Amino acid sequence: MTRKYVLHDGKRGAALGVRVTPRASRNQIVGVMNDGTIKVHIAANPDDDEGNAELLSFLSDVLGIPRSRIEIVAGEGGRDKLISILDMDVETVNQRIIAHMD
Repeated sequence: MTRKYVLHDGKRGAALGVRVTPRASRNQIVGVMNDGTIKVHIAANPDDDEGNAELLSFLSDVLGIPRSRIEIVAGEGGRDKLISILDMDVETVNQRIIAHMD
């Protein structure tokens, strides 16, 4: 199964493909894969939605948006997720993610 998540503009915001690695030493954006998917390390365990909640909180901090403006629209139970970001264009999302990469 091939993933083709690409950061793109929508009518009300942007969509972001993310690959999550749980149980990391700290929350961080570690890179961008060839298909445009953002690689994120999250300190939380993946159990009981703790990892998803921490991912969304981390990304809302990185992007400087309220937690209510970001949600997982696909992949809640897996490592590969599609994130919806409301009221922010692709260029702004891209700039903020690149500025925050380690």
